[in-house]
Amino acid sequence: MDYQAIIDKYYTADDSLRRLLLLHSRQVADRCLRICRQHLELPFDVQFVEEAAMLHDIGIRWCHAPSIYCNGTEHYLRHGLIGGQILRKEGFERHARVCERHTGTGLITVPIGKDGQPLLPEELVKSGFFVPETLEEQLVCYADKFYSKSQPDRELTVLQAAQSLEKFGHDGAVKFLGWAERFE
Repeated sequence: MDYQAIIDKYYTADDSLRRLLLLHSRQVADRCLRICRQHLELPFDVQFVEEAAMLHDIGIRWCHAPSIYCNGTEHYLRHGLIGGQILRKEGFERHARVCERHTGTGLITVPIGKDGQPLLPEELVKSGFFVPETLEEQLVCYADKFYSKSQPDRELTVLQAAQSLEKFGHDGAVKFLGWAERFE
């Protein structure tokens, strides 16, 4: 799979959003690859990990987050679902699942928008659809938490990343720290 060709297809302009997407995705991919090299005992599909890390945020263009150059109309929380739809359409099911499952440490409650409507399909959230299952899904989700697109020059520590997850619930931070024990 040529992940760069897919990025080029959906991010055609050499603009601030494309540059930010590439920077963030490379940061996540490099951390994933470092972890793969450090943990040869874990059965990572290394090529897939790099591809998935580079594509995990492909859906951000269609979301509304002007501070990171996203001028779409969708709620930012939907970027994983949008990315999954794109990659599934391109024929990459495994990669699509990484997109859908990398938000937080996985979504287990239905997020509600300001208008009181669910931001994601309730039946999918309740079924565990948005929770990372495979080793590779967990690794990309984990590595993503160290880098923010709103502060691209900053790399969080494990403790800082766990603390940033606390605002979404204690269980997510605990899950993240479990991944840290496994991956660091």
